Amino acid sequence: MKRVDLAAEIGSTSYPGRGIVIGRTPDGKKAAIAYFIMGRSSNSRNRVFVTEGEGIRTEAFDPSKLEDPSLIIYAPVRVLGTDTIVTNGDQTDTIYENMEQGDTFEESLRNREFEPDAPNYTPRISGVLHIDGDYTYEMSILKSNNGDPDQCLRFTFSYDNPKAGEGHFIHTYMGDGNPLPSYEGEPTPVDIVTDDLDKFTETVWNALDADNKVSLFTRFIDIESGEYETKIVNKNN
Repeated sequence: MKRVDLAAEIGSTSYPGRGIVIGRTPDGKKAAIAYFIMGRSSNSRNRVFVTEGEGIRTEAFDPSKLEDPSLIIYAPVRVLGTDTIVTNGDQTDTIYENMEQGDTFEESLRNREFEPDAPNYTPRISGVLHIDGDYTYEMSILKSNNGDPDQCLRFTFSYDNPKAGEGHFIHTYMGDGNPLPSYEGEPTPVDIVTDDLDKFTETVWNALDADNKVSLFTRFIDIESGEYETKIVNKNN
């Protein structure tokens, strides 16, 4: 697949849902991550990202308006040694706990499936970055079989020694709709065009639909030292 412009790809639909971008900066020195959430309901929009340890978690912006927290309150990002895990749900904890015990990323997700939010059956999307002198990353999607909840389709994609200026983008929905259409195909190759985290963050945030975007997390990790820089943008300030 040919690489495409990241901002154009994000902005190609008003509702990509939740999305993960993983790649490498143009200078080749840093790993790049972006994770965003969007919302159509008042419950989904009533969220912010906050820092928790080396990762982040979601919390209600206005706790008095929180309805069902089961699929919207979770830790999207956790760090396990030199691995950084990013997902769109509580499978972050599943991956963390199983990898801590020696399972692989793919093995850690064997006992999980898409979200139980009929009729959408939102895919669970996940990623992990392995940074220990070398740099590789993996991405996964667990989805229903064209809306049939009787079968979970499992796909894992591995990227060794990613090229400078290249990344991959995966998200939950192909666009708006009722029910919401699940993501199709492998992660989309995208251009990472800046070595500046502020500009990267601005590019992703500005590309998201103004009405539906909720929160954004970005991080650049120095591949040699492991040091990182993080940005969080919340529509609810």
